[in-house]
Amino acid sequence: MSIVEIKQQATQKMQQSLESFQHNLTKIRTGRANPGLLDTVHVDYYGSMVPISQVANVALLDARTISVSPWEKGMGAKIEKAIRDSDLGLNPASQGDLIRVPMPAMTEERRKELTKVVRAEGEHAKVAIRNLRRDANDGVKKLVKDKLASEDDERRSQEEIQKFTDRFIADVDKLVTGKEQDIMAV
Repeated sequence: MSIVEIKQQATQKMQQSLESFQHNLTKIRTGRANPGLLDTVHVDYYGSMVPISQVANVALLDARTISVSPWEKGMGAKIEKAIRDSDLGLNPASQGDLIRVPMPAMTEERRKELTKVVRAEGEHAKVAIRNLRRDANDGVKKLVKDKLASEDDERRSQEEIQKFTDRFIADVDKLVTGKEQDIMAV
């Protein structure tokens, strides 16, 4: 494996870590409704657990309400129960075929709790990115040790690896700040 391949692989994995972090942030609820909030909720569909999005249409009614329209009439009660039993703290209300999921207003205490969760998730993402940097640097050092690259190449590549590590960590910080602002907005 060459230095270029090591850097490409590290960049790719860091990008995946960033995307995973972004996905994790969508699961943390803010005061606003977000259809992605129900992605983690699974419902029993003829003996197998499937995401709600595979058995119903999930959409926004307004800024604070998610609507869930089951594709089969018999699924309404199961979907409602799955949402209620999830750890999201939501209380769905059935109106015929439509299930309305109002987003309760968050207390100041809950907002502060969620910002701590966001910061912790951000820190986990940063640690993952730093571990990838370490792995890439170790790969470059191994090439130098095996006499496949010079020490100058090692120093240059470590500087480049550090630059894109810093860039990804800055991206994580931006995402954390943005999510905190979303959470703290009343």
